Formats: sequence, C-alpha cells, structure tokens
Amino acid sequence: MIRTAECVSPMHPDKMCDRISDTLLDLHLEQDPNSRCAIETCGGLGEVYITGEVTSNAIVTRENIVKVVHDITTDDSINVIININTQSPEIAQGVDIGGAGDQGIMIGYACNENDQKLPQEYFLARELNKLVFEFFPYDGKTQVTIDDLKLRIVCSFQNAPKHKLEELCVLFFEENYPMYSIESLHCNPAGDWNTGGFTADAGLTGRKLAVDNYGPRVPIGGGAFSGKDATKVDRSAAYMARRIAVDYLELYGGHECTVTLAYAIGHDQPLQVTANCNGHIVPVEGYDLTPKGIINFLELRRPIYKDTASFGHMGCGFTWK
Repeated sequence: MIRTAECVSPMHPDKMCDRISDTLLDLHLEQDPNSRCAIETCGGLGEVYITGEVTSNAIVTRENIVKVVHDITTDDSINVIININTQSPEIAQGVDIGGAGDQGIMIGYACNENDQKLPQEYFLARELNKLVFEFFPYDGKTQVTIDDLKLRIVCSFQNAPKHKLEELCVLFFEENYPMYSIESLHCNPAGDWNTGGFTADAGLTGRKLAVDNYGPRVPIGGGAFSGKDATKVDRSAAYMARRIAVDYLELYGGHECTVTLAYAIGHDQPLQVTANCNGHIVPVEGYDLTPKGIINFLELRRPIYKDTASFGHMGCGFTWK
C-alpha cells in the first residue's frame, strides 16, 4: 500500500501562528493555571492579528504579546494588532460546572511501526524535517511517500541550496533507515527559495491539522489544538484518546489501536467512547474521561504548550505519549 505524509518546519507561517498562540497560552498559565484561553493568530505580509477569548487573572500586556510575536517571527518590524475579549458567559456557564468547553469528536491513534507509535510515513517526514531544520532553521516542508520499501521524497526549505538538501536527505535515510531505497528525490523542485515565512505567505492557527495529529492516514475529529486551554476537549480529549490508544496497543499488542471520543458542550461525560484494536472493539475502562479527570491525569494546567506547537503533538514525550 502506498502512503504519503508531510511535515512543516516551525518557521512555516501556519506553525508560527500556532507557536504564537500556544506561547501566549503558556504566559497566562504561568500566572494562573485556571486560565481559559482560545487564542487565534493570523499573520502575513508585515502584520499579525491576534484575537480570541481569554478569561484569566494573569497580567499579559501588549508589550508581552508583541515581544512573543517578534521573537517567534524573528522580525521586529511586524505590526501587531490585538483584539481579545473574555470568554462568552454562555460558554463559561457550562465550563464552570465541569462540562466540556466545546462539542466535538476526538481521535487517538497508535501503531507499532516505530518507537513513537506513529504512522511510518508521518514519522519519517517529521524526523527528516527535524534534521533539515537543524541546518536550515527557516520555512520548510518535507513529504515522504512509502511504496513498499521505496521512497519518494519532497524536501523544500528556504535558503537551502538544492545539493545540500539532497545530501541531507540521502544521508538521513542511509544512516538511519537503510532498509529503504530512494526512488525519487525532489529538493526545492520549483527552484531557488529565498523568501519565506510571513514575508512570502500568510498563516493561521490550526491550519496544519494533519501535521499536528498523525498525517492523512488517520481520521481527524476536526478541532484544532493551539491556543486552547485544556477545558477545550478538542485539545485535551484528543491527547487523552492518544494516551488510551498507546496504553491499549501496549496491552493488546498487534498493529494498531484507534480511540474515538465525543462530547457535548457543557456536559462532562463523553457521548462516545470507542477503542478499535486490530479490528476488534474493546471496552475502555479505568479512565476518568470528564474534562477535569483528563486535565488532572495528564497534568494539563501547566505551561507546556509552546513545546507542542512544533513538529506535531503526538509521540513527543508528553504525558499523553
């Protein structure tokens, strides 16, 4: 079976927006662990617009926000526009009693294809991206197609000479995954790439859902992660579903496990709890799947989120594994 996945670098416009949103979330959680945040960032062409809802006792000033934007973009000339309100009281009334901060479907997945328990095509695209980013810390993308043991690779990075990218890609697979042969290699296939990031393109929080999750092989519930505190189950319950999938893969063995959760806004108990391990539905037991239970179990009131906003949220050593 042929499978393809991609990864983008931390300096991709969409990822910079994710990083800004999650860094601002962390700034609030550092002072007030009970902060409720849903922070959205849109940026490009010299401006960054930050909007959303924040209810918090933390003091985060305009100067703090501007510094975050300038530090992440490495561009002090960017104009920052801020339009943040408090959380809607109609949403808050459901969260105040322990209910979910939104409705939604969350998918967790784990497989035995590598030590991070991720789809192999996604895993390889991500690991290659990490390596290239060490040499060229700019806007960039990697894409890996696996066809049996043959690879078709796309690697595009700003400010990177084509021959250097080719050398890095070949060396990466020869040294780490010699079982594969590279059938085709496309490095900066459109030609020289010298202008990237917000100078060349626009970005938006939550627009790289497949990169944030497991690649296109695994279904996505639909909710984005970055900028949201853990009362938003589209983030916290997605992490919990991943944790259960990893736990159950280790428990039952085999190739893969997929966990599906679903919630109604304002209600604490999930409407669906399903685990499919190797094609068999198994009961999910022993987990508190209320928002409060998930937050406590995974320790999600800590300022940990800026570290999730680069290279995906799963398989990176967090409490959800």
